[in-house]
Amino acid sequence: MMTIVTRITLREGAEPEWDAAMRERLETARKQPGFVRGQLLMPLDGLHKRVIIGTWDTRAAWEAWHEDAAFVVTRKRIEGLEAQPSDQWWHEVILDVQPQP
Repeated sequence: MMTIVTRITLREGAEPEWDAAMRERLETARKQPGFVRGQLLMPLDGLHKRVIIGTWDTRAAWEAWHEDAAFVVTRKRIEGLEAQPSDQWWHEVILDVQPQP
């Protein structure tokens, strides 16, 4: 598995619109081959900042999702809402611990 962490800084006042578009984007990701899980985080010390953590079976699955029509639509919605380019870091998942059923 691969996890990508993306850090975003939003334009002041753009948070509700960006969050709505990202919720929609993550909802469509659930239906994509290779999607494992995703989180949208807001740092407590930066209400205009966001962190996205996405876990996929492979990086190729994540890249294929970026060509999906629904992804392209949300990309257009969020254009101009970010104050600066995002930062991304890829990680190979060594251990994934979850609660036992």
